[in-house]
Amino acid sequence: MNILSVLQLLGGVGLFLYGMNLMGSSLKTLAGGKLSKILERLTTSKKKGVGEIKGWALGTGVTGIIQSSAATTIMLIGFVNAGIMTLAQAIPVVFGANVGSTVTAQILRLGDLGAGSIILQLLKPSSFAPLLVGISAFILLFSNNKKLNNIAGIMVGLGILFYGMTTMESVFEPLRESPEFRALFTAFTNPLIGILTGILITALIQSSSASVGILQALSATGIVTYSIMFPYLIGQNIGKCLTVILGSIGATKNAKRVSVSYLLFNILQAVGFTLLIYGIYYTVGIPFFDQPVNRGIIANFHLGTNLITSLVLLPFCSQMAKLTEKLVGKDTVDDENLEFSKLDDMLLNTPTVALDQCHSLILHMIDCVMKNFSTATELLGTYDEKAFEGLDKNESFIDRCETELTAYIIRIDRKKLPDDYKKMVGEMLNSISDLERIGDYAMRIAYYAQEKHEKNIHFTHEGNEELHYILYASNNALESALVSFRDNDLELAYRVQPLEQIIMEMKNVIKEHHVDRLQEGICSVESGVALFDLLNCFERVASHAANISLHVIKRLQDNSSFDEMHGHSQQFSGSGYDTLVTDYQTEFLEPLQNEEVE
Repeated sequence: MNILSVLQLLGGVGLFLYGMNLMGSSLKTLAGGKLSKILERLTTSKKKGVGEIKGWALGTGVTGIIQSSAATTIMLIGFVNAGIMTLAQAIPVVFGANVGSTVTAQILRLGDLGAGSIILQLLKPSSFAPLLVGISAFILLFSNNKKLNNIAGIMVGLGILFYGMTTMESVFEPLRESPEFRALFTAFTNPLIGILTGILITALIQSSSASVGILQALSATGIVTYSIMFPYLIGQNIGKCLTVILGSIGATKNAKRVSVSYLLFNILQAVGFTLLIYGIYYTVGIPFFDQPVNRGIIANFHLGTNLITSLVLLPFCSQMAKLTEKLVGKDTVDDENLEFSKLDDMLLNTPTVALDQCHSLILHMIDCVMKNFSTATELLGTYDEKAFEGLDKNESFIDRCETELTAYIIRIDRKKLPDDYKKMVGEMLNSISDLERIGDYAMRIAYYAQEKHEKNIHFTHEGNEELHYILYASNNALESALVSFRDNDLELAYRVQPLEQIIMEMKNVIKEHHVDRLQEGICSVESGVALFDLLNCFERVASHAANISLHVIKRLQDNSSFDEMHGHSQQFSGSGYDTLVTDYQTEFLEPLQNEEVE
């Protein structure tokens, strides 16, 4: 083998890896993020064992599509790290992922089809690979249909994969009769050398499918025997663990336990089959040990070892989880950091799941905003120092949410998101900012309540009643906006902006009434300053609530031309907007406009 042959071999391996990656990424894009969503929503069953079987089947199917057990396991590490899945849910998926990784080898066995009918000839990779690449190239050049282009991407990936395979075979073919090459391979019959070779080659190219593909290409020379195949395939199952181990660096202990379970699976498989095969060989013997193997035999052994190991270990998932806990330990995380662990960098590889995690954290942020606003307004009536301290803790969480959520959402690759998720990005980013500002105004209300208590500031009976009306209206607007965001409730979203309009009018009416009372000497300037500041807070809370409702309306109405920063909900609700304004005038404004508030 000269330098040109080595370069040709490297090119073949490169084509194989690129084709496999292109095919897998096109399949994932075609699925529109559903693969990762299926993994995220993995559920257990009340019937013993059914949950494990579901997880195993899921891991097998997803990995069979994306063609990488390491990629599936790294996804699982991200899910466990973010608290989406438990380790008990992840381990059966890990077992299934190892079975799914054997799909590529089964596809490559088509190369064993020999001479025969024209149909069999067309099924050979060397025949249909050019056809796949040619057809898909025309589709990619002349079609603007995303779905059709993704299908073409799958086809061209498969074609390139087979081109890589035939390129490797063409390099190995002249070596069929080489005594030196055959002598080199006799060393691989040594179990230790064969296992180490499998480990090193797989770890180097970081793909068990490509590692098995190289062995299948070599089998075309007739040099690969059972004695070479057994240790090599046993070793490559350990070598593929390197990618997963590297992917778990920096993860939580619970997430690292996923990678350890993956490593344990493959170590137990390697030890078990090594003892079984060589125990039989060195005792009763294996008569076909030195006979050559073909692609199909390699593919079947690769599938069989992973399938048998996964089925044997599946009933012991809970014991595997306990063992990983003893080896790695268990995380102890406080509630706040547990919430922020949802924003895991590993989830950026699955953008839909990453955005769902952001949405989940925003909902927690909403709960804190609502609680702070409610507590702050209650302090105006009855001041409680302990309640005030709780407000400060929630405000710190709300501020941290804005900083970390904004930074994380910006890093999510929008190009990989389905259309409905793309609409969520803008809504989330803008709503996060509005929520943080509402949290700030809630704290300002609490500080005014503290000052009112410490300086013994009192409002008149009329002032308290008016304050109650605008407080109630602002709370109504805030709750409507936040519930519409949480529940995707378009009807509630429509109600916010007309109420905001009434709150602005209420603010002006209350100010006028205060000036009248001030001139009559009924109330003090000091109480008036506090009242005006509170009115401003309530009006601003309603304004930010209206902003949130407009973001919700834009997404749910699916109108990209609507400018929610300067638009108006009346564009969508029409005459219903005026009806709501009238209703709110009757409920909130008219009582204030009476000479005496009851």
